[in-house]
Amino acid sequence: MRSDLGSPRHRPGDRHVPLVCLCTHLHLANVARGDVSDYCSHLFLFVSRFLWPASRTQLTKTHPVLTSQTCTAGGTCTTAQTSVVLDSNWRWTHQTTSTTNCYTGNTWNAALSNCAIDGADYAGTYGITTSGDALTIKFVTGANIGSRVYLMADDSNYKLFSLLNQEFTFTVDMSHLGCGLNGALYFTEMDADGGLAKFPTNKAGAKYGTSYCDAQGQFFLGEKHLLNCIPGQRSQLDCVPTDINSGTGMFGTCCNEMDIWEANLNAAAFTPHTCSVVGQTQCSGIDCGDGDQRYDGVCDKDGCDFNSYRMGVKNFLGPGLTVDTNLPITVVTQFITNNNSSSGTLTEIRRIYVQNGKVIQNSNTNVPGITPPVNSVADAFCNAQKAAVGDTNSFESRGGLATMGAAIQKGMVLAMSLWDDDEADMLWLDSNYPLNASVTAPGVARGPCSATSGDPSLALCPEYFLT
Repeated sequence: MRSDLGSPRHRPGDRHVPLVCLCTHLHLANVARGDVSDYCSHLFLFVSRFLWPASRTQLTKTHPVLTSQTCTAGGTCTTAQTSVVLDSNWRWTHQTTSTTNCYTGNTWNAALSNCAIDGADYAGTYGITTSGDALTIKFVTGANIGSRVYLMADDSNYKLFSLLNQEFTFTVDMSHLGCGLNGALYFTEMDADGGLAKFPTNKAGAKYGTSYCDAQGQFFLGEKHLLNCIPGQRSQLDCVPTDINSGTGMFGTCCNEMDIWEANLNAAAFTPHTCSVVGQTQCSGIDCGDGDQRYDGVCDKDGCDFNSYRMGVKNFLGPGLTVDTNLPITVVTQFITNNNSSSGTLTEIRRIYVQNGKVIQNSNTNVPGITPPVNSVADAFCNAQKAAVGDTNSFESRGGLATMGAAIQKGMVLAMSLWDDDEADMLWLDSNYPLNASVTAPGVARGPCSATSGDPSLALCPEYFLT
């Protein structure tokens, strides 16, 4: 998974983009090896100079309620009054004593100190609404583009999911989510308290959506080291703007990441990303793995992805296909262990779909070199896939599924986001990538979208949306 790009308030009218919604309902159940529970189809998913606030300043801190369920293999379910919180990067940042912005675009005001992140008008500013167990995220709301939210266990802590020997289920309607966009649902090894214990100057914590991390080495208040270049400990050092709203800086933050769903109308992938470090870890230099040092960092940025189109089955998922993206799709992900218990070692990640009451097993691979064909992610598949498509096997070198399983066992935070891709136009998900490779080479074709379809500068259809 690549970095989620986008920032609120700081992109007023910079490009015309589509209206997109992400609707999700949450469901978690124990899993019997090889089975998919019949009730799954009924449930839907859809810093020294910078002061973090301990409470709201200008806007009320209110977390939209999003109920979720935990179920036994027998079908008994318990509903939890969980909620969602907006990532801190999308929030208004201003002086604690006034409404003066602490940054504009990608530039921080070095003359200001004692800045605070504020509460959020979820519906009005960000297009985020909930109703029962349903979450809707609009892609464009006024000047805001995209957003990312996390599931909360209570008002001050993210909910941790320990999924070994369990399945995770959601239903999504992608019928209006076109090329170049990504409705993502994934787990990240963030701290449950949002970094309060780890960072003494952090006075906001999970209730304000702080301390994001992933395998791409992003910064916890920003993207790709720093979305907004911040003076002081977060470092103006090496700050290089990448557009009018973002830039890269010296430090990043890395952690294990399990991508359950990255998809649009034309393609989908699920991908574990492993790291050689445990928990949220600050990186700099080679450890962040940027550019030509991509495979020298502490995390596996490529991951071990299963994309049916990329694995040679181009008629499986898409409009009117076996898994018809014109219709709602229930997605089931199972985490199988070596001893069929939550204390075991993760050995396999299985994908099952349910549509119109029919259980659809994931497609089998159809790529020379992956023998026999498989339809799940296991270490043997990952090793064979990397060899078959000619990719560097950074997944195996960072521990493979055993490492991923250790992070899952400890507990991971659920993130849900909607984004476009300023770095690679989402071609790695739904088109031919890399662009300089032969389209007939194994693994290059990832979806049917054109090479220009994901360019964020293009005018995209305003009728696109995801529910």
